[in-house]
Amino acid sequence: MADVLNNFWKKLKSGTDIRGIAVQTEVGNPVELTDNTIKSITAAFAAWLAEKCDKDVPSLCIAIGRDCRISGERILTSAVEKLVSLGCKVYDCGMSSTPAMFMATLDLACDGAIQITASHHPFDRNGLKFFTPSGGIDGIDLEKILLYAQNSVTPDVCGGGICESTDYMSRYAERLRDIIRKGVNSEDYEKPLNGFKIAVDAGNGVGGFYAYNVLEPLGANISGSQFLEPDGHFPNHAPNPENKDAIESLSKAVIRSKSHLGVIFDTDVDRGAAVDMTGKEINRNRLVAIASAIALENNPGGAVVTDSITSSGLKKFIERELGGRHVRFKRGYRNVINEALRLNSEGINCPLAIETSGHAAMKENYFLDDGAYLVTKIIIKAAQLRKEGKTLNSLIEKLEEPVESAEIRIPITVQNFREYGNGIIEDLLDYAQKHDGWNIAPDNHEGIRVSFDKNGGDGWFLLRLSVHDPIMPLNIESDSFGGVKTIFAKLKPFLDSYDGLGKAEL
Repeated sequence: MADVLNNFWKKLKSGTDIRGIAVQTEVGNPVELTDNTIKSITAAFAAWLAEKCDKDVPSLCIAIGRDCRISGERILTSAVEKLVSLGCKVYDCGMSSTPAMFMATLDLACDGAIQITASHHPFDRNGLKFFTPSGGIDGIDLEKILLYAQNSVTPDVCGGGICESTDYMSRYAERLRDIIRKGVNSEDYEKPLNGFKIAVDAGNGVGGFYAYNVLEPLGANISGSQFLEPDGHFPNHAPNPENKDAIESLSKAVIRSKSHLGVIFDTDVDRGAAVDMTGKEINRNRLVAIASAIALENNPGGAVVTDSITSSGLKKFIERELGGRHVRFKRGYRNVINEALRLNSEGINCPLAIETSGHAAMKENYFLDDGAYLVTKIIIKAAQLRKEGKTLNSLIEKLEEPVESAEIRIPITVQNFREYGNGIIEDLLDYAQKHDGWNIAPDNHEGIRVSFDKNGGDGWFLLRLSVHDPIMPLNIESDSFGGVKTIFAKLKPFLDSYDGLGKAEL
């Protein structure tokens, strides 16, 4: 029995998720997530889950949901058929958000859950995410599941399983409404958002429920909302809060509708972001700053774990203005969550783990990365501030933001890209140590981060290896005009010396 993944199964592993082609759109681009492949993976998950729970497979209870991708219904049907054939009890939750599938393990007393999604990726992709009541599974667990599928280490078909259709999303939305009622605590308890105009952009993903089933019943005016209807082709813009066109589209909608706030989700609602009433985005460092201010309000001196590309100004804000501790860690939402869990296990209060991509997980919410929960907390704070005649921007008015910033994604053109990229990072560490004025960050856990004084570009760069792809992202920030160009010019000769790197251009 093979103990390493072959190329086919290895390709499906994307961090802690399964991702692959689910719809053939061009010749030579075959479907990877076929019905048989889905059934093999589902059976392997059942085998792994039974071991983890110390149960027989037929005694398992598993919830399953999907986003709105055009391949989602087919994949869900295949997964349900397999689980029922193994004797499992299945809750078919239909179209659902990813965070809701984790919550289903708690509310429906399930041993595990499966969400069928590929997040913000193109419509022809799809994938699977797995949960237990302890949270999302880690990469090592996913690799074991895929090895089981590859080696056909799967349970015997015994039949006798049942599938029950369940409208769990209504229950999930009710929970969010209750959180807002309690958080705002207005005189009109049932309609705490009366007079508050909020534009929701669901990007034609599954996030439209937040407008219709959370905000509107609480009295909010959602007339400025757009792209709320699920459409698995995503015809209007990429369902991605990091996407420039998506944010610009929401900003225009907020200004056009004269909304007080705009919020936006990715396809499966595990990420979120916002724009203020002027159309200015509350994203990346600004989003992390607001989330940190909210999380640290009742956790004085607490730690906030972020990914590696956060700005120097954000670190100052968290530590000097909020009185917290900023822990910069590896990119990847499971990485920041796991680091927050580790800190808490060591007795260090850490109420928030957040990536600049919009993945935010709070201790008070099971450390679940939930875009709807993040947006809910932001709306509560915005409603509280409105009573005082203030806006969300008052929370982050002392946040120092860079004058310039850039991200350059440099392709690695050799086959063994991970080994090659790690070698470049090791070489750059040695290179930086030999150059005066190159100050290597002592607290970085990913790639190499180097800062420069005002004469050297007045900022920093971070070169790292992508979590999933044969790419080396290079992030540069500067507090002076022209600084990004100055810093890039220092680094470019080093990058150009590698034949296995694509050309780096600013």
